Amino acid sequence: MSFAPETLKPPAASVGVVGWLRQNLFSTWYNSLLTVIALLVIYVLVSGLWNFVTTADWSIVTANMRLFMVGPYPVEQTWRVETSVLVFSFLVGASWGVWQGVARSAALLLASILIAAAVLPVSESERFWFIGALVLLFAGFAVGHFTKPRRLLVWLWLLSLPVVGLLLYGVGGIPRVPTDQWGGLLLTLTLAIVGIAASFPLGVLLAVGRQSAYPAIRAFCIGYIELVRGVPLITVLFMLQIIMPLFLPQEITVERAVRAMVAFALFTAAYVAEIVRGGLQSIPRGQSEAAQALGLNSALTLLLVILPQALRATIPAMVGQFISLFKDTSLVAIVGLLELARIANAAANQPEFLGNLAQVYVFIAAIYFILAYSMSYGSRRLEKTLGVGER
Repeated sequence: MSFAPETLKPPAASVGVVGWLRQNLFSTWYNSLLTVIALLVIYVLVSGLWNFVTTADWSIVTANMRLFMVGPYPVEQTWRVETSVLVFSFLVGASWGVWQGVARSAALLLASILIAAAVLPVSESERFWFIGALVLLFAGFAVGHFTKPRRLLVWLWLLSLPVVGLLLYGVGGIPRVPTDQWGGLLLTLTLAIVGIAASFPLGVLLAVGRQSAYPAIRAFCIGYIELVRGVPLITVLFMLQIIMPLFLPQEITVERAVRAMVAFALFTAAYVAEIVRGGLQSIPRGQSEAAQALGLNSALTLLLVILPQALRATIPAMVGQFISLFKDTSLVAIVGLLELARIANAAANQPEFLGNLAQVYVFIAAIYFILAYSMSYGSRRLEKTLGVGER
């Protein structure tokens, strides 16, 4: 004779919302006291921020919206920036339709930003561009959902960066707009995107070179990584802004914004290399031995077996470094570039808006937070999709 085991039931105190609150927030008298204090602090902070947002004069933001977005970029050429936003919106929508997941979150965030921008007191032409970008976002979703052009979409993303860059800078019959005339959020995003896109492959090469069997390559990579990681970023920026022109012929000039992009790429590559090196060292030796047993040479073993696993394991640290790079773009204000933070300071010094400094910095802080949190959220979704930390 056998008896079925009784089904274990959780205590009544842990059932439902009341049970969860009692177990996690009010389990003891000191836990209850800390909970009450935390709620009071949160209430004071949230109510104070809400009162500030609802009572402050935000005319400085609405009057200088174009300045915040593109800085001193020529007014008659702003259509190039707006066209770039349209292209980006379509590609994000198509990615949403093809891959869902992280792309869906990015598309919904972009849609929210476009809707919020469209309801702001902007000009009719700007509102038209925002609505057009929103329409293209959903049009891209429809195209991606019904056609699933995965390979084509990857190529479009790879081609979009140089094409948009040439459009913004000027090519062919389009007037040239030097990068020194870029500013605001446009310059901040350009510095971050170029820095990330250039530092990642360079950092991977440095990490692989650091483990090379050739002493000259290994010594060069180690020397570069340790030298750059031992120098502050502001020093690298000043070096490329002041010292770099001394080593170039007089007829060759490099724009200040381009020098800043090079500085960010070279500096971040050293940190990416160390992150990737940690990922490479986390892969068991048996992986390479198994690949060699299957007949793969050293290059294919690294490219197809070791490196994909190492990069997968380094996603959290890698994205954290890229978020740091994005926030560090504000340092270029010291070398005379009009990125978002310096534009905000210039707007706050306008005679008609003196005393509105808090509104300006709350506004740009919200921009930095939204973009940085989006990168962090995308990283977590990507980790979950790839099963990082799971076996």
